[in-house]
Amino acid sequence: MQELANKWWGGGGHNDIGYELYLFAKLLFKIPRSLSGDGNRQTLKEIDKILEHKLEICEVASGTKAYDWTIPKEWNVKDAYIVTPNGEKICDFKENNLHLVGYSTPQNLKLEFNELKTHLHSLESQSEAIPYITSYYKEYWGFCLQDRLKKKLEKKYKNSKEKFEVVINSSLENGSLSYGEILIEGKSKKEIILSTYICHPQMANNEISGICVATYLAKYLLEKDSYYSYRILFLPETIGAIYYLSTHLKQMQENCIAGFVLTCLGDNQNYSFVTSQMGNNLADRSTRHILKHYYKGYREYSYLERGSDERQYCAPGIDLPFCTISRTKFGEYKEYHTSLDNLDFISKEGLEGGYTFAKRILEALELNRVYKNKILCEPQLGKYGLYPTLSTKESIKAIKDMRNLLMYCDGKRDLLEIAEICSFNLLSMKEYINKFIECGLIEEVI
Repeated sequence: MQELANKWWGGGGHNDIGYELYLFAKLLFKIPRSLSGDGNRQTLKEIDKILEHKLEICEVASGTKAYDWTIPKEWNVKDAYIVTPNGEKICDFKENNLHLVGYSTPQNLKLEFNELKTHLHSLESQSEAIPYITSYYKEYWGFCLQDRLKKKLEKKYKNSKEKFEVVINSSLENGSLSYGEILIEGKSKKEIILSTYICHPQMANNEISGICVATYLAKYLLEKDSYYSYRILFLPETIGAIYYLSTHLKQMQENCIAGFVLTCLGDNQNYSFVTSQMGNNLADRSTRHILKHYYKGYREYSYLERGSDERQYCAPGIDLPFCTISRTKFGEYKEYHTSLDNLDFISKEGLEGGYTFAKRILEALELNRVYKNKILCEPQLGKYGLYPTLSTKESIKAIKDMRNLLMYCDGKRDLLEIAEICSFNLLSMKEYINKFIECGLIEEVI
């Protein structure tokens, strides 16, 4: 990564997490990814390098059943493009992966425009954008291009007998689906799960930002002692999560106390989250608490507006305590699922903000426990060094939150609930919580 830093930032390097995240995004951007294939494996190998080769990379054979789904054939692309009758190469996969419809079958054809146009996809409302189109579960081929170019071709070749050359050097055959997993053990076997997806090609916010934030959170967690264990998953969206649940559900239901889907965390706009069905599990509550205290104007979306892998983790019968965290939610920005979701749309500041947002949620969860007072009535805080020696109007106000925290530790409410009742930021109370424990004023209820 230091070599990349010297190349892209003019030498000298940076210790700034935002630069590290953005460098990693640049490294991953042009790797072709889909539900399966060598691009996914390459992506996982790059993640593994950051995590000092602690990532477990798994392969699931095509045809494997997972609930109502089946792992598809493996798809790889060496090249794909169209050559116009005048010799111009367009829709070049090597220039932008989005030019080729995902899972397009191999083709080597010569077609008139009227035959070709049914396989061309564009967005009339965004004439300069290349749309993201896939056909995972029905064999098809096609190309995506700017609407401006499509209309230009139609105007010129609509009634022409001249031929376009179509080349798709792809393979669609039995192989495997790849995913990555790392378990970072803490003092407790109870787990916090982070999940992100690796199947969207060349889209910076919708895809790569989640990979980058999840990777660097895993790196951070590897370097610290945590109370909870952390499981970080890098999966193809939908089918990857469904397969993982089909093989790990019992363990997840027993151990997972909170889970988060990480996506769209690199833009410079606001912060948001999609709740679980009921909107009140521990993941929902911790996310809402952090948003409330650090990110004014945030957006909260109900499960009715789901669209990522919270669909799987919160499904009936699965019922895991998950939510999805983002900056701008998927589908809520015009660049979404187009070539405009590029490296210019994200930034080092945006990625650092997304990373810090997620990290604060994890810090709140690490603090969160149920405690009960060990002393009847108010303890004499002064003798523990927790109360000013002179009692004044100002000093009482200054320790109000601390005293409220102590008085609400009744052995029933967790700290997040107490923080909401008393209207304080849980992270700001970390020092007091530690002092209460050290002084023997409270004890954890197991």
